[in-house]
Amino acid sequence: MKLFGITAGRKMGNSEILLKEAFMAAEEQGAEVEMVNLHDCKILPCTGCESCTMRVMKGLTPQCVHHGKDDMDLIMEHFLKADGIIVCIPTFIIQPQGLYKVFVDRWLPYEIMFLLQNGLIDKEPERVAGLIAVGGSTQSWMSLALPALNMSMFVQSIKVVDQMMATRVARPGHVLLKPELISRARQLGLNVVKAMKTPYGQVEYLGDEEGWCPVCHSNLLMQGKPQWNGLCYDIECAVCSAGGSLVMEGNRPRFVLAENGLAHCRAFSDKRANHMHEIKEVHAEAFQSKDTIKERSGKYRDYNVAVVKQ
Repeated sequence: MKLFGITAGRKMGNSEILLKEAFMAAEEQGAEVEMVNLHDCKILPCTGCESCTMRVMKGLTPQCVHHGKDDMDLIMEHFLKADGIIVCIPTFIIQPQGLYKVFVDRWLPYEIMFLLQNGLIDKEPERVAGLIAVGGSTQSWMSLALPALNMSMFVQSIKVVDQMMATRVARPGHVLLKPELISRARQLGLNVVKAMKTPYGQVEYLGDEEGWCPVCHSNLLMQGKPQWNGLCYDIECAVCSAGGSLVMEGNRPRFVLAENGLAHCRAFSDKRANHMHEIKEVHAEAFQSKDTIKERSGKYRDYNVAVVKQ
């Protein structure tokens, strides 16, 4: 059982301490552990060139234009061999630390749904994950941290089995004054190993709170808007796109899935395939109108504005 950890915090900061606590528990259960701190790596940002996506949709092996220019290939070599993942990231301004987002944006060449739909792999890998968001305040200043970490797992078809917030730990090592958080990280490590040992089809969510969404266990809901094919729900999970309505049970509302509420749910690769069809449709529209786009872009191409540079 190989367990891979990802952090992007200070050396011996709260994120690294919590990740290592989870690792210690996992090692006691027989897991082989390995980690990366993204601050130790060179990761170039995605340019949005779509080269990898276009190659996949043509049935070609995807490759990033940054291939061989940074440490991304090395990190993913270890990441893709793991049976389990633990992500422990500090929260800056409500969201996960930005370097993690730069890292995740580079996952497009490895997007499981694209690879499956275009015959480049035969089946989904069977991997599980635990997520830890760390910050100096309460949930109100960390509200998008766990949802963002959770969403990143969908791209790799990784099943999240536990997640936790380590709140009000502002200074390096601050978490060591809060034994309940250390204990919770240890339990997360145990839960990930338990899931790794369980037949994949029987893996269940093992976290403390199941959240509003019965699929991804997020508490982040939003008013539904029409999707690209016209499907619309009253309420939609902002994380996994499960759709339904809020119903009152006593004095408390509950999110109830619609009969077709999983039609575009990102937690499932076959449902994420709908997004690939949407992208193909959008690409077709742009390619068919490339002459019009070229003509209209002249206004902006010829507009000179001062640019800050060295």
